[in-house]
Order: sequence, then structure tokens, then C-alpha cells
Amino acid sequence: MRTSRHVTRGLAVAVVTAALAACAGAPATSPEASQPPSSASPTVVRLATFDSFALSDDVVEALADQGIDLQVITGGDAVEVVNRAVLSSGNPDADVLYGVDNTTLDRALAADVFDPYVAAADGALRPELVALGKDTVTPIDDGEVCVNVDDVWFADQGIAPPRTLEELADARYRGLLVVQNPATSSPGLAFLLATIAQFGDGWRDYWRALRENDVKVVNGWSEAYLAEFTGGGGDGDRPLVVSYSTSPPAEIVYAADPKPERPATSAMLDGCYHQVEFAGVLRGTPVPEAARTVVDWLASEPVQADIPLNMFVFPARSGVPLPDVFAEFAPRPARPLEIDSARVAAEQSAWVDEWTEIVLR
Repeated sequence: MRTSRHVTRGLAVAVVTAALAACAGAPATSPEASQPPSSASPTVVRLATFDSFALSDDVVEALADQGIDLQVITGGDAVEVVNRAVLSSGNPDADVLYGVDNTTLDRALAADVFDPYVAAADGALRPELVALGKDTVTPIDDGEVCVNVDDVWFADQGIAPPRTLEELADARYRGLLVVQNPATSSPGLAFLLATIAQFGDGWRDYWRALRENDVKVVNGWSEAYLAEFTGGGGDGDRPLVVSYSTSPPAEIVYAADPKPERPATSAMLDGCYHQVEFAGVLRGTPVPEAARTVVDWLASEPVQADIPLNMFVFPARSGVPLPDVFAEFAPRPARPLEIDSARVAAEQSAWVDEWTEIVLR
């Protein structure tokens, strides 16, 4: 395994080299149709994605059978990756982008970032997620951005942890919450949208209250969870952090033996925001057919089955068995928050500017 949302091992660029044929000529409407012939050298496909991208080596190496030399190019949080794709639309520095989500997709579509392509995946992708891709990109995973709680810290302090977004602004929790900047972070943006969905026009007053309650803002997930959060394994002093409902199982998966029976953290299931991550072929790629092969691969059963314990989100493919640790310690919120993506695209810039004025200035 390489980096994950929960374990950072210093990887900036992962390169997996294949030894078989290049992609050429065949239509790419399915994995079988997009497999290249075996007579040429491998086709290099550059995959732009977030720093926490991780899949098992054997799963990535299987792309050799389809003549792909995959170069994984990580570049910060998903929002930063999308920002770069927007700026380079039509002249991309990669061929496939994985990590655009339902909070940033409409902005990318407005900038004409993608060459429309949706993986067939034998019809196994959840249709409600496919619909969110607007006939342009393919859903790969989904999950919920939620506040995570260090239950051990609160038990040691004899303080009841918060259970709702409203309670985060209570004086009992002053100086305990760390969040990500929505201008640079995908979970940070999702959390801002959660507060707008929850409080309507009152979101501004809510963030003023959080600022008065000494909320801490950092640029991205890794800094928030691994450095600032008391449950993140570092020297942090904040027992509340914006992360994912699926973060707690990682504590068991990555713990040394003997592994704990249950995680020391939990997700606060009030105020969670539903996030869907997509992969798309970048407009202007010189290898569009090979790029479609990579999108097909991301939607394939082996990759989908590998996603939960590497990136700690739910696979987009129906019928993929979930690990027991997910079933037990990653409950899904009954009513996650969402805002229509078209409204997000229209108002996101203004919302982030207002948030910056309220919280950071």
C-alpha cells in the first residue's frame, strides 16, 4: 500500500511500469473494447489525483495486461488538483483526473475540462451516482464528510463530546475544533457546504460563532488530521476534526498487533455532507483511448474492492463486499446534507470569499 487518507508515507509520484502493448485503434465503450493490441510498446497514461491516492500494488500492476504504463501524479488536495485542471483546460499536464467531486464538478464542466466518457462497468455502478456525473465523468467512490471525535480524549477529560453542528459553537468546546480551508481543501469545502445546507442564511453567523470559539483553520486534510487532531497519531491538541465517516476504521486497520477491538475515534453523524468522487478523461490528452482504459479500470471490480481499505471511502460499484471493519465502525448518516451542484457552481466563489472574510480576516 502507498499513501492513504490516514497514513502518509511520503509518496509524491507513484510510477507503475507495464511491459505489454500500447493502446490503439479500438473503440473504448467498455474495458474489453478499450484493450490495446499487444504488438507495440506500453502507452504512458498520466493520472492526476490527490495526495492521499492509494491502491494495492498488485491492483495497479494489473494495468500491464492492458498495455498501460500508469504514472500517478499527486498534487495536493482534490480542490488544488481541480484548480490546476481548470487552468490547463484543453492543454492538460495529465490524461485522466481522479478526485473531482460533486462540489467541484460543475466548475470543471464550465471550464470544459473533460472529454465526456462514462465507463460502462457492466452496468454495476450505482445509477444514482452515475447520474451525478452528467454524462461526462465516472463515479468511483462516495462517502460523507463529518466531524470526527477523539472519544478517548473526551473520556479522559470527563467532557461529553458534541453531537450536533450547533454544539460545536458552544463554549464547552472552545479551542477544540480544527477544519480545512474550503479554498484549498475538498473536505473543507464540503464542511462549509454542510453549514450552508444546515443553517441557510444563518451560516455566516454560525461561522462567526465558530471563530469566536477559536476554531483552527489549516490548508488540507493531512495537516488537520495527522498533525492537529489528537487522534491522528501526531502531537495535535484538537480532539475535533473535519474528516470522513469512514476515518475510524483506519485506526484498526493500521494499528500494530494486537489490534484494538474498536477505534478510539468516531464520526459525529449530524451535519455530514455527501461527497462523490469521479474520474474523467482530460480534454486534450494525446492518448484518449488509453485514458478511457484507465477510467474503465478505476470502475472495475478489483479496483472497487481495493478502495475501502486503501482510501477509506465506499466503492461506487454495486455488490462489492465491504470489509467487516467498515460494516461495524463506519455507519452511514441517515440524512447526509447536499446542495444542488449547479447552485454550488454558481455561488461557491462568493461563499468562499465570504467565509474567508469572516474567518480569516
